[in-house]
Amino acid sequence: MGWLKPGWMEKWNPDDDAFWKSTGSKVAWKNLWVSVPALHLSFITWMMWSAIVVNLNNIGFDFTVGQLFWLTALPGLSGATQRIPHSFLVSSFGGRTIHIWNVATMIIPCVWAGFAIMNPETSYKTFVIIALLSGFGGGNFASSMSNISSFFPTKKQGAALGINAGLGNLGVSTVQFIIPKIIWVGLFGTIAGGALVWRPGRFANGSWVYTAGGAAKEVWLQNATFIWVVPLIVVLVAVLLLMNNLHAFSIPFKEQKRIFKFPHTWIMTWLYIMTFGSFIGFSAAFPLTIKLVYGALPDAPTGLALKYAFLGPLVGSLARVVGGYLSDWWGGATVTCISGLVMIGAAVGVTFFTHPTDMSSFPYFLVCFLLLFAGTGVGNASTFRQVGVIKQFTFQTRGIILGWTSAMAAYGAFIIPMVFKGSIERTGYPDFGLYLFIVYYIFSLVINWFFYQRKSAPEYGC
Repeated sequence: MGWLKPGWMEKWNPDDDAFWKSTGSKVAWKNLWVSVPALHLSFITWMMWSAIVVNLNNIGFDFTVGQLFWLTALPGLSGATQRIPHSFLVSSFGGRTIHIWNVATMIIPCVWAGFAIMNPETSYKTFVIIALLSGFGGGNFASSMSNISSFFPTKKQGAALGINAGLGNLGVSTVQFIIPKIIWVGLFGTIAGGALVWRPGRFANGSWVYTAGGAAKEVWLQNATFIWVVPLIVVLVAVLLLMNNLHAFSIPFKEQKRIFKFPHTWIMTWLYIMTFGSFIGFSAAFPLTIKLVYGALPDAPTGLALKYAFLGPLVGSLARVVGGYLSDWWGGATVTCISGLVMIGAAVGVTFFTHPTDMSSFPYFLVCFLLLFAGTGVGNASTFRQVGVIKQFTFQTRGIILGWTSAMAAYGAFIIPMVFKGSIERTGYPDFGLYLFIVYYIFSLVINWFFYQRKSAPEYGC
């Protein structure tokens, strides 16, 4: 039963079948099943602002469209930047050690944000600081994926990384699904503050306008952040009691830096920006985009944005799990190509339904966006599987490369909301941003074909 003990594993060789069957499999799956809820909560902490900002003005704040988009984008900027050091931390300090830090630090923005929301005098600068601290959740993905990659043999990389990332990514959908349900109930009594007053309103010509004669409601918007504190504490205990560090994976930083000399590091970074960058960027921007494109229509129902926005990251996250298995079966490059084609078609489709005159076109808008999310999810898994089997990458470097590529792709959580912000502020619609992304996707598929799909490519079939 030694495999149950936390701490350092001195011997580790998952590609040795005998070792894998006797010890490796038990330890690897144990660490994976602790990693999944930790990563799930990371995405919740990172993306909670996407579900909070749509209600801030309803409870008395007076933020502009641009300011609200900034609050959805800043956790992306912070999280992506934090992923850069996270890409290398596991190899220096061990996965268990870094997970302890990861989970503990996420408690800070969850507690602070709740108190800030309850005070209508809270300044915009304070919200900016808390949003940046929410990036603690975003940074964790790089170290989590790097860590899990080191536990599993090459032949199981696609499935293991697909499960970790797919169920972790599902945190985006969880936060967008649960928050609209829990903010209308005083879950914590007076412990977490009293009810706030929610009044209906919408943006009109760029300015926030309350609905004349609209009925006010009681709302506990602070629940949107406080509710994650207890699960974070529970997962922190699980990390302390169950996770392991790997000595075999520990290498000095100067040795880790050699990944930047591999051309495939940069190629796979570009491709992962296409897939995960799109997933996390659209996840952050989707609720506010729905509200701005359809929420101002006379027949738009109250709460439209958060009623449907969670479906996007839900589809993308589940598609990532499926994409991991498909990539082990068909090869990552082929699945990346298919996912890219789906993304191009879906993004084109969205632009046909971004100029609505009533709600009749909303189902088509939603379906096209869900197809776009599905393409990003499958591509997330396939590109990570490619990293796991490219011959230029070794057992010790592939985890670091996974972390690095995820760090660069995470900037999508900042870039896409900012592109949509600029497009909507200038034209009233997100179309121009979508056209830019389509061009990027086409170029990415050409790169994927040249380096990994054509038969004369050195890494053909990866």
